[in-house]
Amino acid sequence: MIENSNLTRETRYGVPAADQILINRNYVIGYSYYFRQAKWALEIINPKKDGITRKDNFRPDYRIPERFRADLADYESSGFDRGHLVSSANQIGSDIQNSETFLLSNMAPQHPKFNRNIWKKLEEETRRLDLGKKVLETYVISGPLFFFDQEVFMIGAKDDNGVTLPIPHAFFKSILVETNTGALKMWSFIMPNEFIHESIPIDSFQVKTSKIEKISGLFLWETLV
Repeated sequence: MIENSNLTRETRYGVPAADQILINRNYVIGYSYYFRQAKWALEIINPKKDGITRKDNFRPDYRIPERFRADLADYESSGFDRGHLVSSANQIGSDIQNSETFLLSNMAPQHPKFNRNIWKKLEEETRRLDLGKKVLETYVISGPLFFFDQEVFMIGAKDDNGVTLPIPHAFFKSILVETNTGALKMWSFIMPNEFIHESIPIDSFQVKTSKIEKISGLFLWETLV
């Protein structure tokens, strides 16, 4: 289901499959009705503008049918963070743009010591990469991963259909940089959704993009093939 047939420039290098595609001002979400959270979030990092601050206005995304939609109550007292897929700090071109990153369609249950440490560090490194003098644009696609040979735990009170919110086993991030000469460079990562000691380097989680695709069932950058 595509919310809008006019896909934005974030989708230049491909649009993975999803039950519903949600188009925001500077990022696109591919939503999973089955998991009640995004399968992927695709963005172009937007440079900082003075005066734009983090909004922290977490809220449900009412574009999603109620039976498939995550709610604030799912996270309440769960012990898990509402973890951004598209980082708030990546989208500070305007107040409304930053506000849109707090829609729950852009969230997934993340272990607090994962969200606030290694995942945050990867986000920061991605923004630092985007500041390179030869970088024209930085495309990023992120999402949850579920390993079906492992038990899936849930958070949230059961709704009328007995549905709760599953906790991802891991998260992926694939970064595609377009330079000012037209060259493309790519880095992809898989990180387990758990505490990871700060001494462990980020590059130890680097993988081939095809590994993410095999686990997730997504074709991440299809126009590059």
